[in-house]
Amino acid sequence: MKKIALALLGLIAVAIVAFLIFGPAWFEKQTNMVDGKPLPEISAEAQRLHDSLMIVDLHGDTLLWQRKITDPVTYGHIDLRRMQQGNVGLQIFSSVTKTPRGQNYDSNSADTDNITMLAIAQLQPMRTWFSLLERQLYHAQKLDRAVKDSAGALAKISNVADVDGLVEFRARNRRPIGVMFSAEGLQTLEGKRENLQKLYDSGMRMAGLVHFFDNELAGSMHGEKKAGLTKFGRTIIRDMEQKGMIVDIAHSSHATVADILKMARRPVVSSHGGVQAVCGVNRNLTDAEIRGVAATGGVIGLGYWDGAMCDTDPKTVAKAVRHVRDLVGIEHVALGSDFDGAVTTRFDTSGIVQITQALIDAGFTETEIRAVMGLNALRVIRAGVEPMPVATMPQGPVTPETPLVVKPGADARELVTE
Repeated sequence: MKKIALALLGLIAVAIVAFLIFGPAWFEKQTNMVDGKPLPEISAEAQRLHDSLMIVDLHGDTLLWQRKITDPVTYGHIDLRRMQQGNVGLQIFSSVTKTPRGQNYDSNSADTDNITMLAIAQLQPMRTWFSLLERQLYHAQKLDRAVKDSAGALAKISNVADVDGLVEFRARNRRPIGVMFSAEGLQTLEGKRENLQKLYDSGMRMAGLVHFFDNELAGSMHGEKKAGLTKFGRTIIRDMEQKGMIVDIAHSSHATVADILKMARRPVVSSHGGVQAVCGVNRNLTDAEIRGVAATGGVIGLGYWDGAMCDTDPKTVAKAVRHVRDLVGIEHVALGSDFDGAVTTRFDTSGIVQITQALIDAGFTETEIRAVMGLNALRVIRAGVEPMPVATMPQGPVTPETPLVVKPGADARELVTE
């Protein structure tokens, strides 16, 4: 009996080790998928144009997974090799720290968390198992290590000089690829205002206030109450604007979006999603919200998965681009793939030329395509990461205020009240 018990314990130990080695990759293969449906042949015209573009993707969730960005793999959506193949110029990597059990677009409680078990299974440092702040700081460290290990192929973007240098270098030889750190929900502040400085110091330059559940800052579109900004949330937005951190309204409730747009003094973004006129799911923006983002000088990052577009056909992305252009102007459209965000798409980042082809087929001009594929996002990033002089910040209690009207292409220092 003792031998049998030891054998069983040995089998259990082997099973645990095998799960820890192979389980996370297996899980991701079932989560971040390419559907394999037909795609059009890329024309020589589209490829030539694509190869000359400065491409910016406002949202990818690769940091959540165990693999390294610098390691080439055959699953998921983003790695260094595939970014190079797709001619990506700047990729914003978001940190996902908590998701609710039974996650859906309609209503989720904040009482459960799937990511804790993932962090343990991936053998992340123990400090990340029970602290959302430490989990996010670990993601920042992962991104820094990727830059260090890339032998100059990746460059961290933290300020306007970094952005300008990236554009200059890529105009010569398509190297390096810029990377910037973002957050999918600031529940990682753990209710403490001072923790925002820790995230800023880690390199974070953009953040959404909420993800799939309500938190101390605001209501989520997918939360239980779907309320607006809290007093703490208003304070954090002012702090973000002052430091030079771009406010992302993705996943925010309609009430939260309205509150943010009322008080915004810098361009805001919707980093990844769609528009209700094309795909009428609740996480997508209404026409009124699109106008509100445009009024701040911001951009709407359009995704490629069925939850954003109601299908995965690149033609539908072009349709959404047309809607935003006709409503508020081409200068307010950008890309926000949500690659590696537990979504299924028609292509991975190596195939982003499919968007270029779809825009050409839809009749967009070269100037419009360059704007959508990256120049609009670059304009907003340049305006958003510049720290705001304290003298220009509002004084007194943090309350909704008249928004600033931002001229397209304006530097953050040129913002004036109208």
